[in-house]
Amino acid sequence: MEGSVKDLSSYRFSCAIDSLEAARILMEAGKYKSAVNRSYYAVFHGLRSVTALDQFDSSKHSGVIAYFNHGYVKNGIFDKTISKLIDTCYRLREKADYQDFFLVSREMAQEQIEKAEKIIQMIEPYLKEQWGLAESDNKMIEGPELEDQKTEVYNP
Repeated sequence: MEGSVKDLSSYRFSCAIDSLEAARILMEAGKYKSAVNRSYYAVFHGLRSVTALDQFDSSKHSGVIAYFNHGYVKNGIFDKTISKLIDTCYRLREKADYQDFFLVSREMAQEQIEKAEKIIQMIEPYLKEQWGLAESDNKMIEGPELEDQKTEVYNP
């Protein structure tokens, strides 16, 4: 494989940003199921951008999530509230994708996108530190700030 672990992590994070943008576009177009799917994939690619730094990957989504929770949440690198956000995004995406006749409302899709934005905002500072970028360098995600949240974001 060509490229470095940093390159792979950065590529996966850019996929997360692209998926989040696609989710917003689909949301505005009234494609709520697809918006839920894309916002979940923003989360998934974001997690894989972190686990790439350990040269870890899994063919199963549950494997990536379990590794992230064990290696990063349990060890205190990320606040445990991120696990709940990831889990709810994962479960809604599974229902939307695999349950027949499951209807996704505008509110459900909007909430999923907001959770994905929070997760990406939580992991971005960690990634920048690992990549050797200053916090102010090239802010990658646009969206609502977490000022009113009591969620702790990675802070070295």
